[in-house]
Amino acid sequence: MCGIIAYIGNREAYPILITGLQRMEYRGYDSAGVAIINKKGDMNVYKRKGKVSELVSFAKGQDLTGSVGIGHTRWATHGEPNDVNAHPQYSESKNLVMIHNGIIENYASIKEGLIKRGHTFQSQTDTEVLIHLIEDIKEHENMKLGHAVQAALKQVIGAYALVVLDKNDPDTIVAAKKGSPMVIGIGGDEFFIASDASPFVEYTKNVVYMEDEQVAILRKGQELKIRNLKDKEITPYVQQLTMELESIEKGGYEHFMLKEIYEQPRSVLDSMRGRLHAETGEVKMGGIENHAKKFEKAKRIIFVACGTSWHAALVAEYLFEELARIPVEVEYASEFRYRNPIIYNDDIVIAISQSGETADTLAAIELAKSKGATVLGVCNVVGSSIARASHGGCYTHAGPEIGVASTKAFTAQVTVLTLMALQVAKLRGEITESRFRQLCYELETVPAKIDEVLKLNDTLREISFKYKDSNNALYLGRGVSFPVALEGALKLKEISYIHAEGYPAAEMKHGPIALIDEEMPVFVIATKGANYEKVVSNIQEVKARKGKIIAVVTSGDKEVKAMADYTIEIPETDDLLVPLIAVIPLQLLSYHIAVMRGCNVDQPRNLAKSVTVE
Repeated sequence: MCGIIAYIGNREAYPILITGLQRMEYRGYDSAGVAIINKKGDMNVYKRKGKVSELVSFAKGQDLTGSVGIGHTRWATHGEPNDVNAHPQYSESKNLVMIHNGIIENYASIKEGLIKRGHTFQSQTDTEVLIHLIEDIKEHENMKLGHAVQAALKQVIGAYALVVLDKNDPDTIVAAKKGSPMVIGIGGDEFFIASDASPFVEYTKNVVYMEDEQVAILRKGQELKIRNLKDKEITPYVQQLTMELESIEKGGYEHFMLKEIYEQPRSVLDSMRGRLHAETGEVKMGGIENHAKKFEKAKRIIFVACGTSWHAALVAEYLFEELARIPVEVEYASEFRYRNPIIYNDDIVIAISQSGETADTLAAIELAKSKGATVLGVCNVVGSSIARASHGGCYTHAGPEIGVASTKAFTAQVTVLTLMALQVAKLRGEITESRFRQLCYELETVPAKIDEVLKLNDTLREISFKYKDSNNALYLGRGVSFPVALEGALKLKEISYIHAEGYPAAEMKHGPIALIDEEMPVFVIATKGANYEKVVSNIQEVKARKGKIIAVVTSGDKEVKAMADYTIEIPETDDLLVPLIAVIPLQLLSYHIAVMRGCNVDQPRNLAKSVTVE
């Protein structure tokens, strides 16, 4: 959540800050602001509730000069979204300003102590409390800014990624991180700081991913200095970015979401590349090979994830139990750590996250590690917090996903999880060679089949027009298609704001059937397979109540076509791989319905791409 951008160097800071904020709009926010120190030493702060465009309009004609500055998009936690609560936040003297992601849990007690010492506060934010504390320590302990930040953070309970600017030391920026992502870009005599690398990808490929409880000192004309809260100097580990500027631009599509839906043939292929060798009947993934003995002896796998990643984990439950014959539990990461779960040291915990920064999932990882479990991560961002916190894992290679509603992240995750299940099944001797090779071959054909489904876009747009004014929708599926129903419902509700629910098809008559009438669209995954006849019966039950059926069926299906109001034919594929194909039309339906309703598809209200606070 939120977006941080900072710059210090010889360029004009404002254009870099604004472009950076615009590129991070996908993260979710409700206000935006910048602070820049000009050549005269004046600190100019501009901030506004609303979009970055509103900040740009407000700042137009103001003094925007200066080569050092910070910028922020805020997603409200403490205090409502308004101009005063927007970041940057001032210290008592207004000599210091700070931007901050995260939550300071003990801010109230700190604030009470500061008030007793004469501090007054303008906002309702925990951020203002923290910058007041930093200044209070700096002045009363006669410390440099970096040491004052270290001392203040020792008193803090919570999560933070923060950047501090001192009006009286315009050649220095101080940044710190715990539990919220932060990356430093290193250029020639310049530094960039951001929540992710997208704001500065065109300026430098040299980056340092900050670790928890580290404080970075960035000075003009000097090398990057990093220390931990115990004042131990840390040698920065510089990595090379693989991200390209083109990958975070729309490339001619109206929305990032549509672009990312159309990228799925490639992202699925990239997630298999170098791992799947259908011609030799091999699956090779380093994350599995490095922990082969653990998987051979494992008695249980626990998946932890949130949102779309949780749906991918549900698909994986079917895959691992069917193919590798290992009991699987799928947990919401947000609930996992709070119910005192039973974790054994021979358990394997697999954490799934697109961003690799999901706070709840990171907390679940730390809990699992503390109990002695082996933790693997499945994420999309190299060098992310989950990738670093796990014992091993697998990247999805989906490429940057800018749209808040995950599309290619889901199919890339399911692809990687399928490969993992196949490799573990073979390791444990639970799959025949013929079945293994069959699935390898089928998986190799998936990108082309997705491409075929994408050709139905015009038809899906026409169907969308029929249901754009619906108030409610049901999504039904059985077996491995049940998680696809959940994912379809999630996509519709999060970008079009239509209330939608996903259910196992057989559960419909245990309650949801009461909602069905002639106004209710019911989206059903009814592909040929083991559960086909059962799903047909469920469709008949809906039709008997005058519900409208939109069915995803196997190409050539006639039985469901005779009953449904609309059918969407997808290429035939193995039952276990249906989620990779069937989810595509549901994504496109949600997209078109949202566009027709005038919704902001890429930045749906109240949502953030990466949930970095618990």
